[in-house]
Amino acid sequence: MTYLLGIDVGTGGTRALILDESGTVIASATADHAPFASPRTGWAEQDPDDWWRACRQAVPRALEHAGLQASDIAAIGLSGQMHGATLLDASGTVVRPALIWCDQRTQAECDDLTARIGADQLIAWTSNPALTGFTLPKLLWVRRTEPDAWSRVRHVLLPKDYIRYKLTGRLATDVADASGTLLFDVARRRWSAEMIDATGLDASLLPEAMEGPQVTGSLTAAGAEAVGLVAGIPVVAGGGDQAAGAVGMGIVRAGVVSATIGTSGVVFAATDRPALDPKGRVHTFCHAVPGRWHVMGVTQAAGLSLRWFRDRFGSGGDDGRDPYERLTDEALAAPAGADGVLWAPYLMGERTPHLDADARAALVGLAASHTRGHVIRAILEGVAFSLQDSFTILREMEVPVQAIRLGGGGARSPLWRQVQADVYGQAVQTVAAEEGAAYGAGILAGVGAGVWPDVDTACERVVRVTSEVPPGEAQPLLARQYEAYRLLYPALRQIRDTLKG
Repeated sequence: MTYLLGIDVGTGGTRALILDESGTVIASATADHAPFASPRTGWAEQDPDDWWRACRQAVPRALEHAGLQASDIAAIGLSGQMHGATLLDASGTVVRPALIWCDQRTQAECDDLTARIGADQLIAWTSNPALTGFTLPKLLWVRRTEPDAWSRVRHVLLPKDYIRYKLTGRLATDVADASGTLLFDVARRRWSAEMIDATGLDASLLPEAMEGPQVTGSLTAAGAEAVGLVAGIPVVAGGGDQAAGAVGMGIVRAGVVSATIGTSGVVFAATDRPALDPKGRVHTFCHAVPGRWHVMGVTQAAGLSLRWFRDRFGSGGDDGRDPYERLTDEALAAPAGADGVLWAPYLMGERTPHLDADARAALVGLAASHTRGHVIRAILEGVAFSLQDSFTILREMEVPVQAIRLGGGGARSPLWRQVQADVYGQAVQTVAAEEGAAYGAGILAGVGAGVWPDVDTACERVVRVTSEVPPGEAQPLLARQYEAYRLLYPALRQIRDTLKG
């Protein structure tokens, strides 16, 4: 039996997962990261060496749980949070904490890029507008505000690729993750010479960009010793967390779309061409599948909305159950539509469809009769409404949505599954191994190691749909709620602008 290891460097922790050639998950383990630092409103930073510490803990635990020998692992695939600016000096030492995906400090850099290059030209060169979450504006912010730190920078990596560097000594990335930097020619699947020249960056800062199943290097003796494996194991390029997670759910061909609720929320549709939204409201990136692309809409604070409520207002007791189960149980006591309460989930600004780093969240429609359950239900529905914004754009772009598969925390909760079916107005599916990006990274590792000839074949053999939830009687009500929800952002923006004077 061949065993494959997928490693996912997430926001909250690093996950190591071992699967076999039938797609069965043998074992997994997660080591938490330190919470990201937010020195100012909208800022988000993490220490890359903390990711490496978590990787060194998670991999040996997964191997132990699986009861396998280190030599049983045939290949490793990597995935991770996208967009983070990981800056290294000439010796490979981290220069400063990484500015991660949800950091919003770079609006001035985005405005400058758009003014100097032009919104249309940006989309022509990179398939995407300048957004605060992307990597390039973060680099420009460091160059502008921290010149001493910038003068030491010799290499720029994305989060999972720092782990690759520690494991293999190779400076490499994959085309899907590179697509989220605003430095990548997505249509041609290569770094954009035009963007590099326009921003005055040195091309030598950037790693080699490779296709998801390609082998980027092998474990060095030091890397193998650090994680308890054997030197020489091949490490494939892998994919950014959304592309790898989509592979793990079988979202590799046009027509099948995923809706994943993790810290952020993502609607992900595979395409055979780099389909573009002229307004830039959704991202167009390379897929981790060679020769494919994807369209992706992002909600900044999806699962984060529920976590924020839990952290600020408690989870309703301590009976040993998962705190999110207790919260959704409370929500079950409130009716669909939450008796008119609406949640706008803009805790960290918003990407799709508003492209507004300064957007702010709001609970609207509260009365004295409402309970915690109403608020929690409104949060579940508001997150689904925010993802429905992406489905609305996909319809405008004529991207087919023949099946919707759920991932992340939104797939584990029966209530949240039903809410999503009702809001999207379409049946939603779950798959047998809803294991997220680490599972997809493992599949890509298997393709790179020759276990399967290509990603399509791998997904046909290992991805299995296990349940389907159709829309229920609440669908018409939630359709009306969604129309009311769409009125929130313009009102909130007007309030914000008034407060700013």
